[in-house]
Amino acid sequence: MISNILSIAGSDPSGGAGIQADLKAISANGGYGMAAITALTAQNTQGVRDVALVEPGMVAAQIAAIREDIRVDAVKIGMLGSAAIVAAVADALADLDAPVVLDPVMVAKGGDRLLPSDAVDALRDVLVPMASIITPNLPEGADLLGAAPATTRDDMERAARDVLALGPTAVLLKGGHLPGDRSPDLLVDATGGRWSDSERVETRNTHGTGCTLSSALATWIGRGSDLGAALQQAKSYTTAAIAGSGRLSVGSGHGPVHHFHAFERQHHF
Repeated sequence: MISNILSIAGSDPSGGAGIQADLKAISANGGYGMAAITALTAQNTQGVRDVALVEPGMVAAQIAAIREDIRVDAVKIGMLGSAAIVAAVADALADLDAPVVLDPVMVAKGGDRLLPSDAVDALRDVLVPMASIITPNLPEGADLLGAAPATTRDDMERAARDVLALGPTAVLLKGGHLPGDRSPDLLVDATGGRWSDSERVETRNTHGTGCTLSSALATWIGRGSDLGAALQQAKSYTTAAIAGSGRLSVGSGHGPVHHFHAFERQHHF
């Protein structure tokens, strides 16, 4: 049976991040993707031009409509945009018996801030404790903790443990901002920490990598994989999607990853 994966996130009209990237990643990893949209953005590979948040009641109504008719096997949460939307999403998911992957989208790739400080507080207090796993990068982890971003692996270990203390079941702290030819990620839960490194792919095409990884992770968890196996599948998929991004021709800034790289190879496009 194909698993149903719900993404709750903002829309990216350029197709590289947000809901559009989530649905591609969910489909490419064998899930059936569903979406509750929290925000409309005007953006492309060069940056965000404008943001219009969806009214919180409408966000809740989208989730309620899905839940009253369709089984939800896992949830991925991305861009929320305001404290009111954070609260609406938390209420809408309060009694859902399904794993939740929280990708705390706070700042766009080009540096545009996507979550005001009061919404960061709401995210930390309300949604982080509901998460089966939270997947911040180093700046996002620092934002949640009100601290400076980690610059070493030792810093990452301390930061990951501090984020875990906020209440999620597990933390995947992504170390792509560290220098070097490897991209180190640290998974921490109640049993301890596990490093997972991957080779750094030299490319500008990194738009939507966080959305892609968290959606793939939610899909594999929703399909029944344990956390370690799900993370391995999601990281392998995302690394290959980044490596294949050069075969796309999308924009002149930070281009998207190639979500359907495996499909392209299979059909010899």
